[in-house]
Amino acid sequence: MITSDERKVWEILVAVSLALPRMSFDATPPEISREIYKIISEKTGVNDPYREVKERCTKQALALYPEMKKLLESSQDRLMTALRVASAGNIIDFGAQAAFDLKKDITKILSQDFAIDNSREFRQTLQNARRILYLADNAGETVFDRILVEEMRKPVIYVVRERPVINDAVRKDALDARIDQVAEIVSSGTDAPGTILPFCSGKFLKIYRSADLIISKGQGNYEGLSEERGPIFFLLKAKCQVIAKDIGVKEGDIILMKAKKF
Repeated sequence: MITSDERKVWEILVAVSLALPRMSFDATPPEISREIYKIISEKTGVNDPYREVKERCTKQALALYPEMKKLLESSQDRLMTALRVASAGNIIDFGAQAAFDLKKDITKILSQDFAIDNSREFRQTLQNARRILYLADNAGETVFDRILVEEMRKPVIYVVRERPVINDAVRKDALDARIDQVAEIVSSGTDAPGTILPFCSGKFLKIYRSADLIISKGQGNYEGLSEERGPIFFLLKAKCQVIAKDIGVKEGDIILMKAKKF
């Protein structure tokens, strides 16, 4: 997407190959991706290689927004439908897969049951929550997050990445999805494609630690927070065998799961 210069591509591959052995064996995928995308940006001078892709996905998702809202209007359980819609939006992930049919895939996911369904605990936590933190994942998916935020009908802080990495949502992507109309947008302070607490800003950590409910969207945030303690609910589609195996589900399953150390 960035360059057709084979020499430049080779330089990037060499730089990445030399960087990998220096990384900790225990590093999470978002930590590794963070370093790799820094190298790509430095070698090419391109800060946001997925910018056009993100804008296109957001436009496609906004076109589906009225249809998704109608789905809620006809639903007997609006919150559960909104959770399904938000999880369906998690299909938009160029870090995990390069091709998908947005409308077709979302329609399919909306007919799935959650392989892990902690919705009862989610409802109880939501009912008592005064401070809700929503950790965003990918651009375009933000539109479907907006539907869930609207349905929760409580003040929400929506968290994006500090700088572009893969197609993860930054502030501009959240604004394009009109998240600012329903939530306060803040940055996690990190450029990793996931929420890795040691890399986050002090401002974000203060908000994070005071939250009564944390919605962790997507695989990258799961990879960063799966061992953390707190009122965290992971909402995602398992898009690879590694994550599916770690969670204990099948690849392609959707999950609404509370943290192990809740």
